[in-house]
Amino acid sequence: MNDISLLTAGLTAGAALVAVLAALLLTARMARAAGIGARAGRRLAVEETLALDSRRRLVLLRCDGRSLLILTGGAQDQVIGWLPEGGPPAP
Repeated sequence: MNDISLLTAGLTAGAALVAVLAALLLTARMARAAGIGARAGRRLAVEETLALDSRRRLVLLRCDGRSLLILTGGAQDQVIGWLPEGGPPAP
């Protein structure tokens, strides 16, 4: 084989590898968005985050059906507390 056909074969193999990896990544993202890859019976989930400034943020976690509020990013992370069950109070 000459150098040109070797180079062409290498480029073709590289392009095929990139195409396969891109297809796998796209399929994984679509499955995650559709909830297919989610485990049943998860106990912990991040419900919401709120950036307070460039370093600190409030994180609302859901654990075993209860909500927990945590402040992160300061000198040390702090547990603000467990929120009462039954959802937010009426306005």
